Amino acid sequence: MIDKNRLPKHIAFIMDGNGRWAKERGLMRTLGHREGVERVREIVSAAAEIGMGTVTFFAFSSENWNRPKREIDALMRYLDSFLEREVKKLNKKNIRFKVVGQNEPLPKNIQEKIISAQALTKKNTGLTVVLALNYGSRQEIVDAAKQFALDAQKGKIKIDSLRPEDFGRYLYTAGIPDPDLLIRTSGEMRISNFLLWQLSYAELYFAKKYWPDFKRKDLEEAIREYQRRERRFGDVDAKE
Repeated sequence: MIDKNRLPKHIAFIMDGNGRWAKERGLMRTLGHREGVERVREIVSAAAEIGMGTVTFFAFSSENWNRPKREIDALMRYLDSFLEREVKKLNKKNIRFKVVGQNEPLPKNIQEKIISAQALTKKNTGLTVVLALNYGSRQEIVDAAKQFALDAQKGKIKIDSLRPEDFGRYLYTAGIPDPDLLIRTSGEMRISNFLLWQLSYAELYFAKKYWPDFKRKDLEEAIREYQRRERRFGDVDAKE
């Protein structure tokens, strides 16, 4: 059973394996992404029922623009549909929706729907669902450093007073707690330029299943594994 008193406050997901899932079934890669959207719906619903605080999905990286145009177009269509239909459902369930990443070169209609979706749900107090969209962590850190430098130049902050928690306020994820647990599907064991700063003390869980096969029971198993671990944050083991 899951201990509801020891839940990770924030779980981040690298949703890997959609294309391979489709290929192994003789399907087009885009159908793998479509099935992946279904898993997002299922995991969001499960996270809300379990009592999670925040879930973040790595939906589209800044490097994904290098993929074939046909695949990118399909991903943008699925995203457009999600923003058009699913966000209204999230709002009815008191779920807050946020997007982190760069606006450009996302299509203008997508950018407008993101703004509307965030405004619609900003006062909700339940689960927070975050999409990392057109996101790359190195660029995020560079952008944060640039903004900090501008504020220092303007005298808004003193360079010598900078602390890690201060710098965190310049990141795209400002106001969002750092993840306690990262889940990556498909068996790949890397973090792929995702939340490099924020994952400093997160527990890492690598599932062998492709994302379209990752369901509520798999989420629950990942949480149970998280609860079996002892997080020390640099301290010694309490048993030593």
